[in-house]
Amino acid sequence: MSFDFTLDHFALFGLPRQFRLDPAELERRYRELQSRFHPDRVAALGDAEKRHHLQAATRINEAYQALKRPLARARYLLQLGGVDTGEETNTAMPADFLMAQMEWREQIAEARASRHVGALEKLGRELRAEIQALESLLAGLIDDKQDVVRAALAVRKLRFMERLDQEIGDAIEAALD
Repeated sequence: MSFDFTLDHFALFGLPRQFRLDPAELERRYRELQSRFHPDRVAALGDAEKRHHLQAATRINEAYQALKRPLARARYLLQLGGVDTGEETNTAMPADFLMAQMEWREQIAEARASRHVGALEKLGRELRAEIQALESLLAGLIDDKQDVVRAALAVRKLRFMERLDQEIGDAIEAALD
């Protein structure tokens, strides 16, 4: 069974190259590919065939991980278009966004210090709503407007917000211990 290692992640799964995708369809195609190329399917064959299937399964897993998470999918789409999101080097953000980040961090710190799980859960819900709105914006910027400059900024913002969401999750775990 042949596997084309040159395909981009979207082509590998037979999906259109866009931010908006159906998670259930991605999952279905992932499972289908995994079942076709799982190394156990060729356990009785030679080493070369086993290695080929193992490499294919690894590639399928990597592609799935990149497409299933919106932040990774946006990064990948921009990368395919030759755009560096500059997450490691470009920390410039609009002042209002930075102020909002400071307010979020203060609220998280207060709720963490008081071990107030309800407040942390409320912050988590609010932040996830903000994340969904930003993901919606990204879909429009990437799929509809092809505005890669604003999309790269939105990716950097989303990265900040996902870190905040992780902080909230960590604070809830700590409060429950």
